[in-house]
Amino acid sequence: MTTSRSLLLAAFAAAALSASPALAQTKWNLPAAYPANNPHSENLVLFAKDVSAATGGKLDITVHPAASLFKAPDIKRAVQTGQAQMGEVLMSLHENEDPIYGIDVVPFLAASYPEAMKLWQVSKPAVEKKLASQGMVLLFAVPWAPQGIFANKEINSVADMKGLKWRSYNVGTAKIGELVGAQSVTVQAAELAQALATGVVNSFITSAATGYDSKSWESVKYFYDTKAWIPKDMTIMNKAAFDALDKPTQDAIMKAAVVAETRGWKMWADKSDWYLDQLKSHGMIVQPPSPQLASDLKKLGDQLTADWLKKAGAEGEAVVAAYKK
Repeated sequence: MTTSRSLLLAAFAAAALSASPALAQTKWNLPAAYPANNPHSENLVLFAKDVSAATGGKLDITVHPAASLFKAPDIKRAVQTGQAQMGEVLMSLHENEDPIYGIDVVPFLAASYPEAMKLWQVSKPAVEKKLASQGMVLLFAVPWAPQGIFANKEINSVADMKGLKWRSYNVGTAKIGELVGAQSVTVQAAELAQALATGVVNSFITSAATGYDSKSWESVKYFYDTKAWIPKDMTIMNKAAFDALDKPTQDAIMKAAVVAETRGWKMWADKSDWYLDQLKSHGMIVQPPSPQLASDLKKLGDQLTADWLKKAGAEGEAVVAAYKK
């Protein structure tokens, strides 16, 4: 009887020991807004794998793509309040909180990847400072492809945009709609395909990648490669959740973040032309803007730049001055 009891106790002890690694594992959620096959989501999955490998599985990060856990505008708040430990957000979605979040969508300020990287390097400290004041840590930022105009008709000048049902998703795109006399409708990326299919919008400015993700060729025919700006997604982390981790795990996250940023920029630089080719292969007319449209958009850009600088004040002026050096 005593032997049986001893064996039973030993079995319980062994079970407890074998369960301890699982009990020690920390599980985090990382909500994101874009489809699983989008380079942003793919990069996040690789980031999560890197963290898991570096911590021996101690920190397990689950990526939730396609706005499946939180809608795009709600992800930042979810991270800030601790509902999610990490999240990826389109930086410019939050320009209403602080103009610094909208610096990468100032039209024609940075229209190539080298320019976008330079702009990121000079604006990053201000973004980090703002996030820190909100209880968050910046991990990394990754660009989209350059922005162009999708429409269901030919657009040879800004005058041709009047009356279009224009999809906006941040302060800048809403302002463009207002200035050209279009009807602005707020639609986030995850809802764009449906908005196009139901005729809620028939024009928008975004990357060829979002056009591909939303199967834009089913609703619109033209893409004008204006290279208006290169927006970024930033991956952020709740500071309290980070502080609760041990130092080796913290170091693993920050090292993986550096790798993810470098990898993400390369992924987009490599794939941008592929997205343009995909639009063409599905029958879309892909072309540069006409000289008149380019000129009109430049004037719009000058006005929007002046508006942004006025809102951003001394901090914004200092960032732009550093960028233009």
